[in-house]
Amino acid sequence: MFKGTPEIVTQRREEIVGACEQLYRTMSFRDITLKEIGSVTSFSRPTIYNYFHTKEEIFLALFEREYDRWNAELEEILGGDGEKYTKKHIAELIAGSLERRPQLLKLLSMNNFDMEENSREELLASFKRAYGRSLELFRKILEKYCPEMSATEIENVTYIFFPFMFGIYPYAEVTEKQKKAMEEAEVDYIYRSIYEITYSCLARLLGE
Repeated sequence: MFKGTPEIVTQRREEIVGACEQLYRTMSFRDITLKEIGSVTSFSRPTIYNYFHTKEEIFLALFEREYDRWNAELEEILGGDGEKYTKKHIAELIAGSLERRPQLLKLLSMNNFDMEENSREELLASFKRAYGRSLELFRKILEKYCPEMSATEIENVTYIFFPFMFGIYPYAEVTEKQKKAMEEAEVDYIYRSIYEITYSCLARLLGE
């Protein structure tokens, strides 16, 4: 790790993660390399290595940032007026928050096992804290706005919904190539948005 001030380290890490985010909008995980990331930053590949040892570590940091951004929205929901929010409102608000986080869902749809396996333990722990905060906020939202639900029911909803999130992006963000293949295969498929898929699942889980 580069031995600079915490501010410099944070600034440079953010620039590298931001470059990865920029590339990920138009390129696949497979095609993005440290060299490609270096091409859109002011850093060479050896310099990047001072902050991240593998491409997977950079993606894990991007993943963590996406969880942090989602957590900020969950915190806003948690801070709302509990007396006005019904289960329908909660399903709508969480569905809306994920609709604004397609990159989080895209990252979730990747092979996270390999990403985590090829990252150092301290970076993985930092990522897990952001993920754990999402779990905590989700549970607290249900506890506040669905007081009739038992602790067991809340845990069951949580551990159905979070694995469900891994499959939202591939169903909602379909390429023209995939659509054409579905047509040629004569698969009768109804395309739905991130919001529609998320709301439908949560509404049913919450008994709305």
